[in-house]
Amino acid sequence: MKSEVEVGEATRVTKSRFEIVQDGLTSYLEFETDGHGWMTIWHTEVPKGLRGKGIGLELVTNAFQYAKENSLQVDVICPVAKNFVEKHPEFGALVGKR
Repeated sequence: MKSEVEVGEATRVTKSRFEIVQDGLTSYLEFETDGHGWMTIWHTEVPKGLRGKGIGLELVTNAFQYAKENSLQVDVICPVAKNFVEKHPEFGALVGKR
């Protein structure tokens, strides 16, 4: 897995975060990989001024795409990500509990 890559035009991933910077504000999704095939999605944060614009959805979508491309199972702690999986069953096969 790469330590930093561009995902789409607006999102980048570092070792433990996906970020979108818009209007000088940073939205992010925190995650962790364990080296044993698991990714845990801990938290998603979008500043108040950017909420309602689909940024959280973009962050979670990119996290699940990243997990799929890297053959990772996903342990979902974040409520935003849990809601995403309920609405996008195509990613349900990636979800599990460690």
